[in-house]
Amino acid sequence: METGTRTCAAPPFAAGDERPCNVRWRPHDLLRLRRLASFDSEPDWVRAAFAAAPFAVVRRAQSAFGVIAIGVRGHGRAQRYGTWAEAADVEAVIAPEDLADSLPADTERLALPAFALYADLRREAQSLAAFAWGPTGSVGFELASGVPTVTATSDLDLLIRAPRPLAREHAGQILSELESHAQRAGIRVDVQLETPAGGIALAEWAAGKPRVMARHAQGPRLLADPWTAPAAPT
Repeated sequence: METGTRTCAAPPFAAGDERPCNVRWRPHDLLRLRRLASFDSEPDWVRAAFAAAPFAVVRRAQSAFGVIAIGVRGHGRAQRYGTWAEAADVEAVIAPEDLADSLPADTERLALPAFALYADLRREAQSLAAFAWGPTGSVGFELASGVPTVTATSDLDLLIRAPRPLAREHAGQILSELESHAQRAGIRVDVQLETPAGGIALAEWAAGKPRVMARHAQGPRLLADPWTAPAAPT
């Protein structure tokens, strides 16, 4: 494994057996697993990381019946591994919005900038009140697993559910409020809108670009409107 390189296990199903994402497992959901299937060329750190925190995040990828595309995280950005889980091994599913009222197990960690910003947004971000939203990335992982993951330099990653059209002006207002809070915390906030066409960056949609990148299980697509785009081919 190359340091700093994201690796992925080969799919445990034949080409042509892929299916669209099961709505039961949505990208960014965290899964608590009773076991982690092993594949060839697995990085050395994966077993220890899973033993410490038996959680994985659902990846945005097609899979086959009974199989879920997941990502395992270790220490730092260099330790990320894309692999697969069996649906029968899932003990719990934790969506980002399920963590909206969560706090770190060690309350002293609330002083870390990412947690401080998250607490600030929970109290004061009026623009988020109309949405289902929650943390992803290191903040979401620590809140779900209880394992210290956030560092003093961690950004705050957020997911906003946006099943209905969001005006660009409204998106700009949300972005402006969130970035104002982030500037006071001294870190970045990275926000993704989950739309019917896939995940798009709030900043891109708010910027008024003619087309934005939508990340979908079947690959990224440039779209003018993620709420009226035709479904990706199956």
